[in-house]
Amino acid sequence: MFEKIIKIFQIPDLRKKIFFVLGAFAVFRIMANIPMPGFDPTKMEELFARFQMFQFADLLVGGTLDQFSIVMLGLGPYITSVIVIQLLTLVWPKLQKMYREEGDAGRQKVNQYGRMLTVPFAFVQGYGMLTLFQSPEIQVIPPLGVFETINILTVIAAGTVLLMWIGELVTERGIGNGVSLLIFAGIISAVPRSVLQMLVDLEYDAGAIIMYALLFIFILVILAAVVHVNEARRNIPVSYARRVRGRKIYGGASTYLPLSLNPAGVIPIIFAMSMVVLPSMVVGFLTGVEGMVGNIAESISAFLEMTWVYGGLIFVLVCLFTYFYTAVTFDPKNVSENLQKMGGFVPGIRPGKPTANHITYILNRVLLLGALFLATIAVLPMIVPAFIDTIVEGSTIAQGGAFGFLMGGASLIIIVSVVLETIRQINAQLQMREYETI
Repeated sequence: MFEKIIKIFQIPDLRKKIFFVLGAFAVFRIMANIPMPGFDPTKMEELFARFQMFQFADLLVGGTLDQFSIVMLGLGPYITSVIVIQLLTLVWPKLQKMYREEGDAGRQKVNQYGRMLTVPFAFVQGYGMLTLFQSPEIQVIPPLGVFETINILTVIAAGTVLLMWIGELVTERGIGNGVSLLIFAGIISAVPRSVLQMLVDLEYDAGAIIMYALLFIFILVILAAVVHVNEARRNIPVSYARRVRGRKIYGGASTYLPLSLNPAGVIPIIFAMSMVVLPSMVVGFLTGVEGMVGNIAESISAFLEMTWVYGGLIFVLVCLFTYFYTAVTFDPKNVSENLQKMGGFVPGIRPGKPTANHITYILNRVLLLGALFLATIAVLPMIVPAFIDTIVEGSTIAQGGAFGFLMGGASLIIIVSVVLETIRQINAQLQMREYETI
């Protein structure tokens, strides 16, 4: 490992890319800590403590929402627009043809549509946040006039576009995917503050030290499991028929079709938490209303606040969304047709529909394991604190703790995915330069 690190900094081009990524991180974190005037930090903390949705939204935008910074939406509008464009490519024949048949030029056009769609999404999401923050129940910021609202919305949209541009530059001139790296930087930025909070709250007695040591070991086990599942593949053997052209023989090789154990990534967790947390936020606003509406809202809120109800809903929804998202993005019929066009076949399976059915059968079995694991990781932040609280009464870990962001969920999967992908690209760069020197 140390030899690779030394090689990275010995190669001028690779060293330049690494420093470019670090410089982009520095610019992003500086902008994330420049707040807009007029907001109340105390009420913002109360809002985040009251509604879990804002904590999750702050995670996705890179830790900029709780500071009400000039880039408060982060890359959220860009991610939303990309997801919308990807879904449209599945239902809109023109976009589907452009994305799948026109090669790199078609994909660049589709990506450009996603960038253009980011601006209206930024204005709409920014306006929704400003309206929410000005509501009498929250009052994070004072009421704004028309000119002030337009001014702040322009700054918010400009901040999102600027981060999108920085992410594209990192992808082009740096190492790895720029958007993923910026989200990764926002998550990792919480580590020093979490460790400092742990040291402040730590009770220096034998029981507390043992508990934190066990928690640290538990986190390492979770991290190893996430890496293992993220890298796990189910290989379907594929053979290619031999073709004779003149005196040359083509094909005849044997390879495999890899099916990932977790093909949907973190998307099912994002969808599931949004589906569960949004109703909680809505009924939270209605609990102050007098009459039958307020009573019903209080009953629903109390029901949803039960750990087993909230965790159970997330577990079920993550499993369902894993199957749904994979069915949308992966088409066994299309894979079977492409194999047949290239002269490939699965040994023992007839080409065409039987091959598609065989791939579907294996995919459903693989997805069951992946969905159960992903759902378990999603609910771990609720299970672990409750378990520790039964052992150590009043534990700070049970209140969120220093390592709450590492106990599972979207943050851990994002960190693992980004780190592994970046390592792959760095290794590819090193191998390419080793071949050039031979």
